[in-house]
Amino acid sequence: MRIAVASFSHETCTFCPNITTLQDWDRGGMLYGNDAIKTEGEGQSYITGYKEAAAKEKDVELVGILRARGPATVGMGSWLTTEAFDVIADRICDGLKKAGKLDGVLLALHGAMAVTGVPRPEAELCRRVRKVVGRVPIMVTLDLHANEDIELAHAADGVFILKTYPHLDGHQIGIIAGECMIKTIRGEFKPTMAVRKPGVISASVYQASEYYPMKKVYDRCKWWEKNGVYCASVAPGFAYSDVPDVGASVFVVANNNHSLAEEAAQDLSDLIWALRDDLTRPLPKAKEGVANVVKMVSQGIKPIVIAYHDDRLGDGTHIVKELIEQGAKNFLASVADPKVLTMLEEKHKVGDTVTVTIGGWVHPISGAPVTIAGKIEYLGPTEWVETGPMGRGAHRRERLVASVNLGNNNHVIISERLRAPTSADAFKVLGIDVDSLDIVEIKQRVHHKAYWDTWSKVDYPIDPPGTTPADLSTLHYENIPWNLYPIGKKWRKK
Repeated sequence: MRIAVASFSHETCTFCPNITTLQDWDRGGMLYGNDAIKTEGEGQSYITGYKEAAAKEKDVELVGILRARGPATVGMGSWLTTEAFDVIADRICDGLKKAGKLDGVLLALHGAMAVTGVPRPEAELCRRVRKVVGRVPIMVTLDLHANEDIELAHAADGVFILKTYPHLDGHQIGIIAGECMIKTIRGEFKPTMAVRKPGVISASVYQASEYYPMKKVYDRCKWWEKNGVYCASVAPGFAYSDVPDVGASVFVVANNNHSLAEEAAQDLSDLIWALRDDLTRPLPKAKEGVANVVKMVSQGIKPIVIAYHDDRLGDGTHIVKELIEQGAKNFLASVADPKVLTMLEEKHKVGDTVTVTIGGWVHPISGAPVTIAGKIEYLGPTEWVETGPMGRGAHRRERLVASVNLGNNNHVIISERLRAPTSADAFKVLGIDVDSLDIVEIKQRVHHKAYWDTWSKVDYPIDPPGTTPADLSTLHYENIPWNLYPIGKKWRKK
C-alpha cells in the first residue's frame, strides 16, 4: 500500500499589504521526495501523525511528494499570486506523476489560503490532484481556522480538522486521517461526509478551544464521536481572508452512514448559530488597555500578558508606545524592524548605548515609529529547542535578534520578522529573566495561551488598530456572503 503525502499550507490575511509571491515561497524553502516527510527536530504535526498511523502497519509506505515550508515574508502575507499557486500545485502534481502507482493521497493543508483568481484553492488543489491519481482516496487535514465549504467535500474523500486552539492536536488529527485512509484503501471503511456553513464569522481572538463559547462546540463534537461519528470537525474560520467561503464550517465523517453524518452536522451548525453573539465582545484600545494593565500591576495583579492580537505584520508600535508613555516598569515588548537590526549588527555591539527609531514601517495601521534609548543586552543569532506545549521539541533558529534594555527592567526586542513566542524559551535565549517581569507583550491571539496562561495571572487582549482587528465591521470586505453574521449586508445597520 503506497500513500502519497504533500503539504501546501497558508493562512492568508488579505488585509495585509504585501502579496505572497512564488519567490517568497522559494525563499522559504521546498522539500521534495522523502525529505518532505522527514520531521525529526520539528515537533509534532499532521505528517508525524500520518507516519505513526503508517508505522503501525506492515504493508504501508508513505511516499513524500512536496512540502512547502512557508513563504519568507516579514509578517503575514496577503493574496497569493496565481503564479505561486499554479507553480506549486504543478510541482505537487508532477511529483505524483513520477511517484508510480499510488493507493491514496494525504494532503496537509491549512484551509485559509487565498489566491488571486482561485476562489477555493484547497478544493482546486484536490481537483488537480484527482486528475493525476484518479479514483483513489484523497484525504485532507486542515487547521481550525479553515474557510471551506461543500466544494472541498466534493473534491476530497475525507476532511479532518484540528479541535484545539492553541493547536496542540495536529499529530492526533494526522493519525485519525491516516488510519481512515488505510482502512478505506482496504475496504474496511467507506467515508461519508456531511457539510454545513452556519453563516457565522468571528475574530480569531474569540476562538480559544478551552474557553466558552468554542469549548461548548468541541465538547459537542466529542459527544458525536462517542455516538457513532468517526470524526466531527468544526472550523470557526479565519475572518481575515476576504473570500466567498469565509466563516465557520462543519465537516462530519462517518463510516457508510450518511444520515448520521447529516444529523451531526446539522446539530453542530445549529449550535454555532445559537452561540453567534457570544463569539464577539468589545476589547479595549491601546491607551485604555495599557492603562488598565498598569493599574492592575499597581494593585498587585501580576504578571500580565498583553495579547497584541491584531499585529500580523510585526512592526506594530501601539502597545510599546503606550507602555513607555504611561511609565510602565518591568515590561517586555517586541517590534520587527530588519533595517534597524542590520544597522545595529554593522555598527554596534553588546554593551553599547543606542537610540533608535523602530517599527511603523510596513503599513500606517501599525502605528507611528517609536524612538527608544537603552543598552544593547543581546545582538546576534539565536537557537533553541522548544519546551513549551506548542511545537515541543522543535529546533528554532533566528538569523539575527537584538534586545535593548531601556532601564527599569524594560526590554524591547528587535527582530527581522514578526516574533510571537508561544513560550518563554524565545526570551530566555536572550538572557532575559522572564520571571522578573510584570508585563509581557505577545503578538498573538490564542496560541500563546497554552504556555503563557500557566505563567501569568491575567491574559489581557488589547485591540489597537491593526490588520486583523476584533471588530470586523472596521474591515472592508468585497467577497463575503451577503448573509454572513454579523457583518454581511443582511445584518449591517442601515
